[in-house]
Amino acid sequence: MALETVWDWLTVFMFAGLVTLLIQRSQEEEPRDELWQYAPPAVACAVANYVGNEGIPILAAAILLGVVLYVFKVLKLQLPFVR
Repeated sequence: MALETVWDWLTVFMFAGLVTLLIQRSQEEEPRDELWQYAPPAVACAVANYVGNEGIPILAAAILLGVVLYVFKVLKLQLPFVR
């Protein structure tokens, strides 16, 4: 499988970020997230990739925006340079 489209690249990078966040947080003494909380954005990345590759870029972009919002709202990601 080759990464051929912009949707392939975007979703792989977003999924890699989710995995990184999961691994980082699972190393905490008191994990703040449950494993199941990472499933919705992971599945959404796959759906966005499929939809984007099928030629519906507006919907794919909206799904990826939903993933970003989910990560900030549900997983409570805080950027170190934003207060």
